[in-house]
Amino acid sequence: MGRWTRWLVVWCGYYALVGAASAHTIGRSRFGAPLPLALLYAGAGGTVVLTAVWLGVTDGETTHAHPRTVGALSPSAGTALRGVARVSFFALFVAALGHGFAGRQVAAENLATVFVWPIWLKGVGLLAILFGSPWRVLSPWESLYDLLVALEGEELAVVGNLPSWLGAWPAVIGFVVGIGVVENLTVIIRSPRMTVLMVASYTLVMLLGAVAFGREWFERADTLTVLYGLFARVAPVLFDRTDAGGCRIYLRTPWAGCTRAVSGVSLVVFVVAAVYTVSFDGFSESTAYQTLLFGTRELFGVGPIVSVLVYLAGLLAFVGSFALAAIAVEALATGDATDWIATARAFAPTVVPIAAAYEIAHNYPFVLRNVGQLLTIALEFVGDGGTTISLLGWLSVPVFWASQVLLIVGGHVVAVVAAHRVAVDRYETLTLARRGHLPLVVVMVGYTVLSLWIVSRPFAA
Repeated sequence: MGRWTRWLVVWCGYYALVGAASAHTIGRSRFGAPLPLALLYAGAGGTVVLTAVWLGVTDGETTHAHPRTVGALSPSAGTALRGVARVSFFALFVAALGHGFAGRQVAAENLATVFVWPIWLKGVGLLAILFGSPWRVLSPWESLYDLLVALEGEELAVVGNLPSWLGAWPAVIGFVVGIGVVENLTVIIRSPRMTVLMVASYTLVMLLGAVAFGREWFERADTLTVLYGLFARVAPVLFDRTDAGGCRIYLRTPWAGCTRAVSGVSLVVFVVAAVYTVSFDGFSESTAYQTLLFGTRELFGVGPIVSVLVYLAGLLAFVGSFALAAIAVEALATGDATDWIATARAFAPTVVPIAAAYEIAHNYPFVLRNVGQLLTIALEFVGDGGTTISLLGWLSVPVFWASQVLLIVGGHVVAVVAAHRVAVDRYETLTLARRGHLPLVVVMVGYTVLSLWIVSRPFAA
């Protein structure tokens, strides 16, 4: 191993393992709850329970609603809008790589760290939750693949089809490593050059995979395509591209897209990982997590890698809990739990609203703050370096807490409605549907309280 290779390994190991860093640390000690926590937990959990009871009594027929068309874009307008969005995002992508490598290596002042983690990773996720996924338009690796296709004059898939047995496991691995570990547990997100290395490496993997297996690689191996596609299931406003290149705009209930089963076990694991990771993200900022982390280090005598082990242990616990819930659902509804995997596939999308709600609740201040910082950096590029833009001046403690409670409880209520609809469609009678729904209601009430408990924890310095 040469000197430069050894240096690179040591450098990457240092950034990946020394210390735990959160992308969302914002220098606060605690947002005090406006109500006694016991009352807050009881009210939130009670709301979820009452929703389930109401659905069980009324059959929830009012929750059936078809999407309603509210507008449309002509093919020319749709094509122009997609073109502007794709070119603009690709330009930001290139600028972030360049500035991350050659610009000042300060996280708050470098386009790479300001754009990639908060605005790209989190901001596009929020757009997907609200308006459907724009990622197939914005994806820079799909833009590069399209360029190669244009040069070749045909679709590229030199190896052939992606093996069906792979499912979406490459995307699951990418999520656990890239978002679960790197984004939440390392200081890479504070290093512009390491951020550039991460993005460039992932771009290369995506591009080579697409050249080998075609566009199916993006659908099943790109973590962001899968993640934003799942988030899009809860979007109340949906932009649906027509065959002619135009776009229809729909309004729908946020549970309407969460009643269609996912296609395999890998996507079940992905959904559960998304729910768990966004909660772990919030928990990892708390003093309770720091106490757990250092206590575990002392107990087992291990170093910084313990944070990864804690994350993975929690992930396995969440996946196992969801599997047990699926077994309980099938056993209570049918008396036979042998088909629990199909049950897990059917009910997995019903917990996506929980992940989406917590994603908004936890990240909207982070995204808005960095949008302001991005605009500040842009002004510096054009010569107006004395202006600082802040988009969070309106966010008081009462407003913050109201948003957290409304989003978290609202997400769980939507999940309860979606799970009820799946239970009614899956089982023969309303009585069986109620029985099958019960384990999920218990899980959702518990997770509602857990989510609010995480929000209420003091933040580590």
